[in-house]
Amino acid sequence: MNAKSLLESLTFSRRYGGQVERVVELPARPAQFGELSEPLKLPVQAALANAGITDLYTHQVSAIEEVRQGRSIVIVTGTASGKTLCYNIPVIEAILDDPLATALFVYPTKALAQDQLRGLDRFNDGAGGTPALREEGGRDAAATRCGINFIAGTYDGDTPAPQRRKLRDNGQVILTNPDMLHQAILPHHSRWSKYFSNLKYVVLDEVHAYRGVFGSHLSNVMRRLQRICEHYGASPQFICCSATIANPVEHASRIVGHEMALVDDDGSPRGPKRFVLWNPPMVGGPDSSQPSPAGERRGPLGEAIDLMTALVRENVQTIAFVRTRLAAELISRGARDNLGLVSPRFVERIQAYRGGYLPEERREIERRLASGDILGVASTNALELGIDIGSLDACLMVGYPGTIASAWQQAGRAGRGAEEALIFLIGDNAPIDQYLMNHSDYLFDQNPENAVVDPNNPHVAIGHIKSAAYELPIPDAEVDRFGDYALPMLEILEEQELVKHLRGKWYWSNEEYPAATVNLRNIGGPVYNIIAATENNRVIGTMDEVSAFSQLHKHAVYLHDAQSYLVTDLDTENAIAYVEKRDLDYYTQAITSSRLQIEEKEEEAQWRECTVGLGAVTVTTTIPMFKKVKYHSRDSLGFEQLELPPQILETISLWLVPPQACLEEVRHHKLVMAEGLIGIANCLVEVAPMFVMCDVQDVGVVVDASNLGQDALFLYDRYPGGMGFSERCADQMEDLIRAVHEVISKCPCTDGCPSCVGAALPAFALSDIDSGTRGRIPDKQAALVITHQLLGLEPYVPRRREDVVEMDPEPEAEKATEETEAIEPKLPLDLRKRLSELRRKE
Repeated sequence: MNAKSLLESLTFSRRYGGQVERVVELPARPAQFGELSEPLKLPVQAALANAGITDLYTHQVSAIEEVRQGRSIVIVTGTASGKTLCYNIPVIEAILDDPLATALFVYPTKALAQDQLRGLDRFNDGAGGTPALREEGGRDAAATRCGINFIAGTYDGDTPAPQRRKLRDNGQVILTNPDMLHQAILPHHSRWSKYFSNLKYVVLDEVHAYRGVFGSHLSNVMRRLQRICEHYGASPQFICCSATIANPVEHASRIVGHEMALVDDDGSPRGPKRFVLWNPPMVGGPDSSQPSPAGERRGPLGEAIDLMTALVRENVQTIAFVRTRLAAELISRGARDNLGLVSPRFVERIQAYRGGYLPEERREIERRLASGDILGVASTNALELGIDIGSLDACLMVGYPGTIASAWQQAGRAGRGAEEALIFLIGDNAPIDQYLMNHSDYLFDQNPENAVVDPNNPHVAIGHIKSAAYELPIPDAEVDRFGDYALPMLEILEEQELVKHLRGKWYWSNEEYPAATVNLRNIGGPVYNIIAATENNRVIGTMDEVSAFSQLHKHAVYLHDAQSYLVTDLDTENAIAYVEKRDLDYYTQAITSSRLQIEEKEEEAQWRECTVGLGAVTVTTTIPMFKKVKYHSRDSLGFEQLELPPQILETISLWLVPPQACLEEVRHHKLVMAEGLIGIANCLVEVAPMFVMCDVQDVGVVVDASNLGQDALFLYDRYPGGMGFSERCADQMEDLIRAVHEVISKCPCTDGCPSCVGAALPAFALSDIDSGTRGRIPDKQAALVITHQLLGLEPYVPRRREDVVEMDPEPEAEKATEETEAIEPKLPLDLRKRLSELRRKE
């Protein structure tokens, strides 16, 4: 692939309208090798030589040396930098020294664990515990004989019962995922006594993926794992691998509960990359420099479809990363439609890849990608992790993925050896995307964000306290291991006759199997099965409850493998959505409405002339209707009413109360304070991921005047009990508001547009159908008056208003009826009250 000439051909196409904002050429980087103080054991050298490896990169040498010194480490290097050898080599050497030694490899997904087993097998003459490889014919025994034999295998939901027993009784290296460790291994630790007694290493790969709810759950699983290890007399070292984040040592230490040493001297080579900032043109304007009256750019999905079509036509293997399942299906369908006009042979070589597909479907897609049979794939971040799908030629990031760490992980998927890779960041109609289009140095020069976890969140910890008591009695001295609220939670569990306190220990006293009720990927809520009634009631996918309400309501359009399905019924009692395949020319978007109530003020402080508060809130969200949107043109085809119960979220929020002088300044210019705050709120939720490692969907915003007697801006965690995002944002209020001001003030529009203060449909609504809508674009001029006041800048004089072409207002969202039963939070009411009392006492 000649990246330069290919990019030039794109700029000469009839669809080109000045989209290229900047092209950054990232030079190739040569390999840097190191030398161990003590050479590798001869069998390990032989195994590496068979794989064509004769030298180790500097970071691999550093990692091995640290592990040999008995330290727990976190390795932070780029995609495809050979991190796997950093832990495979020490593990194999430990097995050679002690055949009874065991290791536990934990990966965020089953697919990644199964994929990594193939890399581990290069060391294993016996290939014990890897029947899949033996079925594929294994390797040439003469070429790989190195004198190492051990039993290794994946232990997950797809592992047959006989293989599970073999691994449990004799396995030396177990590859699994957090869910399996949590529900199937730790609760039955007595059957694993031999394995745990000899456990020497615990590997956590892709540790940057464990943030928010998932990371908080995993931290509690690690607490339980270490209790089990101590029970059997083991004290394993921890080896964590991560993409680049701002706080790798802090984050890994918080996950595993141990001090960690950092290894980040990346010595791996890198081929040249051509990084293109691609900004869709304004709708209605001849090019991107002339804004349209509505101030809206062409959607990024349409740009992605055009780019994927052009690249695949040139046989350039391309991956497009998107934020949501719907976007993956829309790109796949659009590219198939376009390429079908060129040649039918292209159609089957375009595929979507996302959560909700069945495991066998995902494995087949991965196989076809690695073999080159698939030329174009539209994927959620499921393929951002280290699954081996080969090296691709081009990567499309459809909208900023939310963090610098994710952006470079996704970009790392493109690049074949020394060949040049082509990477596109396609700007969305979102404040953060447009900020990056005009401030690309942020992406290339800034440090990545902090990863955030809160393992002591009671909504998370309570399930693990129950599980820990089931596994082993909890001595009084160990109660604090599960956070500040562990003791009151145990006391309440005792009142519910789930545990008993005897002779200084807490014992499980119920027939319930507590681990089965804890979902590590979210906080409570059932998983909905999606059943195709027209296909013999075949289950075609799954979805969590919150998403199901917005995406699987009656008459919603569900996309699967580029096919349209109409939801005929949503059975909330049995957690089932029934769908029928239909040939439809539209998709659907849910419309949400949220109300917020402060339950408890935990703290308030002054920031400049403003009041910044933090406390417990209740957010009530309703979905009163949905919108039908025509494919390609995105024309509205109308609305339909819904009758769904409101969802109630008890969480943590920050609030920002502007000073009286700010209100007077806004009124002086005959503007509306709430309108300006809404624009700031829309921008704030978009720029927050620049400072906190979260997704825009992890936090929500509301502008409300009923709680504090005047208009105030609220930013809340969209998880029960909170995940720490609001606290981090409160600590960085100065930087956040400055970034918001920068985005809004530098946007070329006059009265507000989707790229600065938001839109009637939020910028991410096309790919996030769980999005609220507002009737019109918020007032940019009011927002600028407010930000100038908040930051102590020279007072802003609003521009003279011109005739503004406004977008058609959306119907007003209806309030939930009193007859509709609300979805309550999953934490027991008495525990919520007890925790609230404790907070007030503090």
